[in-house]
Amino acid sequence: MASLLVNIDVDDLKKAVEFYCTALDLTVGRRFGHDAVELLGANAPIYLLAKPNGTVASASSRHLRSYARHWTPIHLDFVVDSIDAAVDKARNAGARLEGQVRTNNWGKIAMLADPFGHGVCLIEFVGRGYDEIASSHGETGHEAKGAKARK
Repeated sequence: MASLLVNIDVDDLKKAVEFYCTALDLTVGRRFGHDAVELLGANAPIYLLAKPNGTVASASSRHLRSYARHWTPIHLDFVVDSIDAAVDKARNAGARLEGQVRTNNWGKIAMLADPFGHGVCLIEFVGRGYDEIASSHGETGHEAKGAKARK
């Protein structure tokens, strides 16, 4: 089974530690010199990586890092007990709420941006959470293996 590590590029490590620890009650695990900090308290460790604005993001791409609000197909969802309290806490720590809190069959979701332009969602599950809308079986054969691992 693969282990998950979450890495978040930021241009101000001190500000990022303050934001994520204040907004989401994470704590500092280890520090790796002046360029990285491990945050604990989520299901997977989060590593904040100091990467200056305007630097090359990848040797195989011409894209440069930008900490203005940007879109990426991967973002972080944090499950919280109270969406209203969590949104207030995140906003007070520097997040921007990007619309109304939405209510769905499975719960409530608030879409925010952290101070570094990354999309972050806060989710409050109700009832059975995502199981409220899940189908019983998948079609690829991988679902049964994953379902057994979650039990």
